[in-house]
Amino acid sequence: MVGSRFAYAVRPGDSLTLIGARFGIAPTVLARINGIKYSALIYPDQVLQIDNRHIVPEQLDNGILINLPQRMLYYFQTGHLLADFPVGLGRPDWPTPEGRFRIIDLQENKTWYVPKSIQEEMQRESEVVKTEVPPGPDNPLGKYWIGLTLPGIGIHGTIAPASIYHFQSHGCVRLNPDDIEVLFQLVSRGQTGRVIYAPVLLARLEDGRFFLEVNPDIYKLWADPLDSIANAAQQHGWQDMLDWDKVQAVVRQQDGLAHEVGLPTTDFKAVD
Repeated sequence: MVGSRFAYAVRPGDSLTLIGARFGIAPTVLARINGIKYSALIYPDQVLQIDNRHIVPEQLDNGILINLPQRMLYYFQTGHLLADFPVGLGRPDWPTPEGRFRIIDLQENKTWYVPKSIQEEMQRESEVVKTEVPPGPDNPLGKYWIGLTLPGIGIHGTIAPASIYHFQSHGCVRLNPDDIEVLFQLVSRGQTGRVIYAPVLLARLEDGRFFLEVNPDIYKLWADPLDSIANAAQQHGWQDMLDWDKVQAVVRQQDGLAHEVGLPTTDFKAVD
């Protein structure tokens, strides 16, 4: 599991959306945790409670793992998780594709050659149709570009940080400017990765505690989350170790955070 619960002092220019994008928590959930309205004004030095705990879907030997509903990217080296970042992904009508990929291109300050499909969208929406955007403050790719074998898809920065941890792109994977700089230094051409779609994650930690994370099924690809949880619990023999009232509450919220759902009487022993 990654992330933690901590206190955060609001900075000038912050909003719930920007804070959520930075740490990987939906702004509506951030408001609920802090007992304020989503529309509430926040002010510098105001202290907010942050909970950005997420379950790592699986472990890779090396490379990048992106879980679409979770809006998270994980980077592994030699079987160890080195970094994790919230990401922005494709709109429901322009989804980021699942599948395996390989890194084929690494560029700084890349010119954005606007795909024909996006030019057509610009025209439909009565916008100025652009064929290319040079490097600079107006380039939506930001400073760093990681090209993939997935057709038309890359991992890149953004000039719209508030779009991170949302589904607003044309399929590409966006990272906060600071995060893409870190990832760009870690990766190399030829490295591999996977994009998966796993909105429901159930895990038992080494100390025996159980955590459940349920994310919105943004692309409408899954059935009932409770069925998935029940199947996973049965597969591992965990049915009688879970508090099913807590499980149902997490399913109802679908807030994209990891919540403890084990029974208090569970004998917490490390998993072999």
